Amino acid sequence: MKEKRITITGGKGFLGQHLVRIFRKRGYPNILVADLPEYNLIRPGDIRRLYDEQHPDIVVHLAAKVGGIGFNQENPGSLFYENLMMGIPLLHEGYLRKIDKFVALGTICAYPKFAPVPFREDDLWNGYPEETNAPYGLAKKMMLVQAQAYRRQYGFNAVFLLPVNLYGPGDNFDPRSSHVIPALIKKCADALTRGDREITVWGTGNATREFFYVEDAAEAICLATERYDKPEPVNIGAGFEISIRDLVGLVAELTGFKGRIVWDTSKPDGQPRRMLNTERALREFGFKAGTEFREGLRKTIDWYRKTQAAGAPD
Repeated sequence: MKEKRITITGGKGFLGQHLVRIFRKRGYPNILVADLPEYNLIRPGDIRRLYDEQHPDIVVHLAAKVGGIGFNQENPGSLFYENLMMGIPLLHEGYLRKIDKFVALGTICAYPKFAPVPFREDDLWNGYPEETNAPYGLAKKMMLVQAQAYRRQYGFNAVFLLPVNLYGPGDNFDPRSSHVIPALIKKCADALTRGDREITVWGTGNATREFFYVEDAAEAICLATERYDKPEPVNIGAGFEISIRDLVGLVAELTGFKGRIVWDTSKPDGQPRRMLNTERALREFGFKAGTEFREGLRKTIDWYRKTQAAGAPD
């Protein structure tokens, strides 16, 4: 396994950089990255060129067009098309090239809006996803259908992982497309810098979320690449939930923001609750998240502040 050539799509991104580092730390010398601008994976020609140039034995597909609730509301068409047109041709070309394994990263957004909590993999098809996430979630979910179909018909080894919301050092802090944790960190840190006495947060605060530290996620993907070869999808996460209201309070505390929190209830909450059952990941490839949430948040805030102090862009 250690001598295999492993291509990581999206390897320059948030999760990708951590995964490249984890693979190399575990003794994999042949780790290759396929990302913009060298490869635009929405183009079939670039996908074929990737396989021609890198000759991977294994592909781990992380690359995605992704954002928070506002970004999903504004871009449902491009989120559906671009994620679908990356995943399906990439997996198909891997089958044509007879690679050893394809590891597809899905999303918790694929789950039904009212799936019982904690989400179990067996409930994945028992309803339609939450509306603001549905185009993105369903586009990624089609790789599960494809992976299982290609395994049945062709014996192709493709596996499908379902990560929950990620956070950590290196996250996307652009307010136009960031997820909730980096958005909140930036709001609180910027308010402190400017001397603002209040911040505005979307929704009611009643929705719950589970958050997965990025280094733990990279470890889970690495373990699944090494040890998991079955058709069933696998949740990867931390196995806890926190309300957005409590999350805001925790981020405010850790950043030192003591001002007023204004809730803009005209904005959507998104899915009412999110938390994964992670028993299958522990049983199948021995993964259990190791980073306590408060500590992970502290590391993320520290990274953001150091990055800002150094004058780097968000």
